[in-house]
Amino acid sequence: MQNLAPESEGQRIRRILDANLDRAREGLRVIEEWCRFGREDANLSAECKDLRQTLGRYHTEELRAARQTDQDPGTALSHPQERDRRTLSAVLTANFARVQEALRVIEEYGKLTDTELSETAKALRYRVYILEQALSLNPLQARLRQLQGAKLYLVTAPSDRLLEIVEAALKGGLPLVQYRDKTSDDHTRLTTARHLQALCQRYGALFLVNDRVDIALGANADGVHLGQTDIPMELARQILGRDRLVGRSTTNAQELERAIAEGADYVGVGPIFATPTKPGKAAVGFDYLQYARKHAPMPQFAIGGIDLSNIEEVIKAGATQVAVVRAIMEATDPEATTRELLRRLSQGRNHDFGG
Repeated sequence: MQNLAPESEGQRIRRILDANLDRAREGLRVIEEWCRFGREDANLSAECKDLRQTLGRYHTEELRAARQTDQDPGTALSHPQERDRRTLSAVLTANFARVQEALRVIEEYGKLTDTELSETAKALRYRVYILEQALSLNPLQARLRQLQGAKLYLVTAPSDRLLEIVEAALKGGLPLVQYRDKTSDDHTRLTTARHLQALCQRYGALFLVNDRVDIALGANADGVHLGQTDIPMELARQILGRDRLVGRSTTNAQELERAIAEGADYVGVGPIFATPTKPGKAAVGFDYLQYARKHAPMPQFAIGGIDLSNIEEVIKAGATQVAVVRAIMEATDPEATTRELLRRLSQGRNHDFGG
């Protein structure tokens, strides 16, 4: 038997990129066929085609030449769920997941060899989230999947530069925005919420409204975030509809149990550190964060005084998803700060914290 020379690291990375470019393009083609023949929607079909062609421009001969199908152990692997496609929804859901996972792999490994490809993959992943929401037979499932993958969450604070700051953060890759404003009149809040929703939609980010279910409904938000003294979660779902997200703030085990019983889609966990955003509330530290990691079945966003100076501590304590306020709202460069926060969270998620 011929002895093959060991592959270089660069060659292995090219194989990974080639395989995932194939996966993403194949998944998009499956989705495109339903847009074209099932929905007969020219705009959605065109979006799928543009996504495929954009990826195709990066699928170079050099990457294709790295392919070694006969030596790929993954070609022989299968799972029963891969054969279980009994409904149209199952087909579309599986292929959206396939595309999104492949784009994430391309984004991460592209950082090592082709930063332009990495940035393109990230931008395309957000466009795929929008496409899924537009096409999905189950919008809640699409939002939940996007929520699960959101590592960074911005809670806004009042600012004369609010829209500018949020857009800069979105350019930096921010996947989730909550509009929080306790003082403005309702007309101003609704107008601002609608502007923020349009921005988030443009960049493929989720948009939530703090406390005010009526404002969330009027702005077509992806959901609402409730505090401990806000309306019951079941009532919020009745008003918003069952396809929207509802989150809940928690500061201790009892509040977490209540959120679990209510069926919250995610919880805020904190304040981890003392913060002027929550005056009078004592910091819960890392003990409650680690408790939530072990007991909460839904995503948990650590929040409260977190910024670039202490995020490493929070990650080491077990957080994989983090919410911030001042770290971005008061940043000199919100876009660069967002990128750096996401970079550290991306590195941190490679550690196993349990939970």
